[in-house]
Amino acid sequence: MSKIISNKNNLQVLHEDNHIIIINKRPGDIVQGDKTGDKPLSEVVKEYIAEKYNKPGAVYLGVVHRLDRPTSGIVVFARTSKALPRLNALFANKEAQKTYWAVVKDCPPKKHDNLTHWLKRNPRQNKSYAHTTEVPDSKKAILEYQLIKKLDNYCLLEIDLHTGRHHQIRSQLSSIGCIIKGDLKYGAHRSNKDGSIHLHARKLSFIHPVKKETIAVIAPPPPDPIWKDCLN
Repeated sequence: MSKIISNKNNLQVLHEDNHIIIINKRPGDIVQGDKTGDKPLSEVVKEYIAEKYNKPGAVYLGVVHRLDRPTSGIVVFARTSKALPRLNALFANKEAQKTYWAVVKDCPPKKHDNLTHWLKRNPRQNKSYAHTTEVPDSKKAILEYQLIKKLDNYCLLEIDLHTGRHHQIRSQLSSIGCIIKGDLKYGAHRSNKDGSIHLHARKLSFIHPVKKETIAVIAPPPPDPIWKDCLN
């Protein structure tokens, strides 16, 4: 079980050692700098490390993977140049077990199923379209979902990714009529007030790239009434 460490940067640190640091990202935070010019999570984490360990010079931090800006949950950073390529390889080789939670408006036709689509990305729209058969320039996408709770007006799905594609969960769930709450880009009728979507990187486990021990973390979802219902 992960332990949340409070600090003045409002970071939720789920795990920290000499080589890696794992953060519970808030919806709205960007992991890495982009054209918006908004301060990225990577810079906030660098400031946290510099202050905690009284580091006078530049802080090393490697971005291993990213989450979409409106989503929340687990993000892993490398604290050493030794750990970064090993973590990159670990994620590229699908050796990290990632589980997501998604709150959707309509329940899926089956309580448990595997979904296979071919996703074609439209860079101009920053959107991926799911096809049931292979089309030119598409990539195969596979996920497994399970219905774990019915709420008053929504359903909570737990999702295990077998591939890692652009907007994979959002696109594949939308294609079967299970649109994530607040996700206007993929068919939601209304947005969430804070611009978030109800997609959360909930669990992650992998073998530490240096220590070779199992790291397993669970990220609490954001403080939101619907996420609170999911936990009750």
